[in-house]
Amino acid sequence: MRHSTRQAESSAERGSLVSNFIGLWPYIWPTDRADLKRRVIGSLLLLILAKLATLAVPFTFKWATDGLSGQASAPAGGWLVWLIASPLIMTVAYGATRVLMALLTQVRDGLFAKVAMHAVRKLAYRTFVHMHELSLRFHLERKTGGLTRVLERGRTGIEVIVRMVVLMLAPTIVEVALVAAVLFYQFDWRYVLVTAVMVALYMWFTYVATEWRIDIRRRMNESDTDANTKAIDSLLNYETVKYFSSERHESLRYDRSMERYEEASVKAYTSLAVLNTGQAIIFTAGLTATMLMCVAGIRNGVNTVGDFVMINAMMVQLYMPLNFMGMLYREIKQALIDIEKMFSILSLAPEVRDRKGAGSLKVARGDIRFENVAFAYEPERPILRGISFAVPAGHRVAIVGPSGAGKSTISRLLYRFYDVSAGRITIDGQDIRDVTQASLRDAIGIVPQDTVLFNDTIRYNIRYGCLRATDAEVEEAARLAQIDAFIRMSPDGYETEVGERGLKLSGGEKQRVAIARTILKGPPILLLDEATSALDSHTEKDIQDSLEQVSRNRTTLVIAHRLSTIVDADTIIVLDNGAIVERGTHHELLAARGLYASMWNRQREAEEAREKLALVADEVEAPNRNPPRMDEPEPVTRELPPPGDVTPLAVK
Repeated sequence: MRHSTRQAESSAERGSLVSNFIGLWPYIWPTDRADLKRRVIGSLLLLILAKLATLAVPFTFKWATDGLSGQASAPAGGWLVWLIASPLIMTVAYGATRVLMALLTQVRDGLFAKVAMHAVRKLAYRTFVHMHELSLRFHLERKTGGLTRVLERGRTGIEVIVRMVVLMLAPTIVEVALVAAVLFYQFDWRYVLVTAVMVALYMWFTYVATEWRIDIRRRMNESDTDANTKAIDSLLNYETVKYFSSERHESLRYDRSMERYEEASVKAYTSLAVLNTGQAIIFTAGLTATMLMCVAGIRNGVNTVGDFVMINAMMVQLYMPLNFMGMLYREIKQALIDIEKMFSILSLAPEVRDRKGAGSLKVARGDIRFENVAFAYEPERPILRGISFAVPAGHRVAIVGPSGAGKSTISRLLYRFYDVSAGRITIDGQDIRDVTQASLRDAIGIVPQDTVLFNDTIRYNIRYGCLRATDAEVEEAARLAQIDAFIRMSPDGYETEVGERGLKLSGGEKQRVAIARTILKGPPILLLDEATSALDSHTEKDIQDSLEQVSRNRTTLVIAHRLSTIVDADTIIVLDNGAIVERGTHHELLAARGLYASMWNRQREAEEAREKLALVADEVEAPNRNPPRMDEPEPVTRELPPPGDVTPLAVK
């Protein structure tokens, strides 16, 4: 996977403007949107009209000047000579053509805006969908802050390429060609030669300088991404930072990244100044050369003063698209850098994919079987070693074992976050690799060990189990999960915001939201991955009762850390080092005096030790409760309220 990621990124870096534009073309010219196609055609027509209007501007300037100097001439006689010889009319025409040029350009941009933004939206949507299709391995290896930054810059880069190539590059090429034709027709080949040499030098210098600036821009992007990643990571771990008083450490890490960004940004602006200076020198040299030739032509009687004005206006007008071509090259190259990683992500194939023609999972009974399943995250470190077991329909099977034994890996394989390396997993005889992932996950409800909630309301997070559920169904699921009373104590009730990743709720409250979410989903198969690990003993008992009620007549696979929660399981499977070492009921495993019995005894001893410590603490605290001394007068007796009327301190 890592090799394929690097390969995809390197191929993206080598991608050319042409190949990237070809990849973007289906979004600019969508086959199912005739209205957008009409906009593209209309934009191109307006583009040509705008360039013709642009080309007319120097001619009106020339004719107005010649009219003022009495040198007006025209290829035809009569009214055309009079029209061209009129400085007043030509001045008005000059202003009108400039207005027409600007108007056509703005209408074109407005017409094409919907096409460009539709392409950006479709590509952003495709990327978002693709991100969810990629494997869990990909997301575990990525940093959220850096990834969001890559996607943000990628969207901006796509907009730059779509708008600039269609609206700027094509018209600029057309205008340069038209100017060359006019220079040849109105003057002679020498003007075309000087202009061509100037354009060639200009573009060569722009290319060399921009290539130099590309590395600077890439370093600036990397330092920007690094700073953003550190900021988001630190804020997501706000409590951990506070626990260890590491504010200064985090600030220094962030500042070091911003220092690198500062240095790269200064170099970027300095290199831009060098580029602009070189471009100005080259263009000015070409402009001066053509004007000197025109001065010589005026002295020889070949050209008029209007020609001098026209060559200046023509060259200055050429400078605008020419300067834009330099900027265009810079912006497109920088946009390609910005989207290269986005495209590399799009080029990654999902590790787990539906097979061609895969059908939906059909759950009749809910019988689960692991048949000689082996799995490894990395080939050199196997996690599961040929395990086989069954969870009969309607039964409750628990999996226990030391940390790192492979318990949670079993849940990930059942959900097809990864595919097995060997063997197979079946549900009602259907290999889960032969059915769609969506239908498989629709049939399974999970309460994970680490519950992460959306930064939204409690109602939204519970309803996520079934998005079409009514408010009454959401509240009934919360009641079964023993969280309804807590929710109603809050001023906002079910509309209470849970905060980023649910940080406004305690671990137990988040766990109960997850349980309510699964209850609302109502799947035929339940997967409880240490579902009560974050709860206190009293709440755990209440939740266990709810879970037993919900799991009744459902196939239930329990991954447990607290053995006391699975003593009633139909079968208990004991994993160690990726292999099944014991299986049986709770009493059978205790009688076997093996690993399970050892784990049970250690947990019982730990619980007894905690109970003894609590008793000792009560005894130590008792003498400090100030009992009345024998020689003291009897205290005044006050009437106390009944115990039920005492308000606990926690809710005052």
